[in-house]
Amino acid sequence: MLRLVALRILSSVPVMFIVAVIVFGLLRLSPGDPAVILAGDSATPEAIAALRQQLGLDQPLPIQFVTWLSGVVTGDFGQSILSRMPVLSLIFDRLEATLVLAVSAIIITVLIAVPLGAIAAWRHNSWIDRAVMALSVAGFSVPAFVIGYLLMLFFSVKWELLPVQGYVSPFADPGAAVRHLILPSVTLALVFMALIARVTRSSLLEVLNQDFVRTARAKGNSQRRVLWRHALPNAAVPIITVIGIGIAMLISGVVVTESVFNIPGIGRLTIDAILARDYPVVQGLMLFFALIYVGVNLLIDIAYIIVDPRIRY
Repeated sequence: MLRLVALRILSSVPVMFIVAVIVFGLLRLSPGDPAVILAGDSATPEAIAALRQQLGLDQPLPIQFVTWLSGVVTGDFGQSILSRMPVLSLIFDRLEATLVLAVSAIIITVLIAVPLGAIAAWRHNSWIDRAVMALSVAGFSVPAFVIGYLLMLFFSVKWELLPVQGYVSPFADPGAAVRHLILPSVTLALVFMALIARVTRSSLLEVLNQDFVRTARAKGNSQRRVLWRHALPNAAVPIITVIGIGIAMLISGVVVTESVFNIPGIGRLTIDAILARDYPVVQGLMLFFALIYVGVNLLIDIAYIIVDPRIRY
């Protein structure tokens, strides 16, 4: 296990370097100049040039990249061009809202999608199966922002059951935090839920036709025990895989959902930084997201070994 973790950490180093090169290059190739944005419309060319020199944007691109990367290696992601605050401080200040939203969405998704997919496989070709698959297709086809606005329209505007927007820390007021999290969490979960339900159904259908399941039934085990005790654990590897992929998908979903529900998380910070051409913040966020991908993949590999001891790396 320790060898696996060490190898995965070592293999993540070139991945992170490639991500850094791509992000740096794409930002510099994209239109827009942060110096022009900061200086304002009435700024003179001389003022813009002075501001570019102050921000280090007048240096050749290789020098800018080496300077930034050397800081990243030592834990210094630079300062925001707009707020002049350290990038890591900006990320950590917004991290709580995003983590709370993502974790709540994952919990809702797993608790609902896995049983739905299992029931659909158990009642294969029944109306329950068709209903679950129809809901899955609908959830996966409708964009997250459309789902979010529809939920806001009915639950907040028409019925006035839940807050429209905003975020309350669960450490400050747990009750208000739950009320503010319901709509954005469900918005994220519906898209994620569709994917997991479909994969759970497909994986279980394959397992339910295998010999050991027939043997378990022949021994007199109930259908419920056969499904949850024998079939589902053996179908867990594809389900774990898609849960890991879904967690990575949540990153893009969080960006949209936080904007719709006005949640001050990393998603909102990403959009604000991109619009303002705040290079250090965008670069730091992209590396942070890449690190999440690497960490999730590592956890998936460890989960494989726990669920199925036959798997070795």
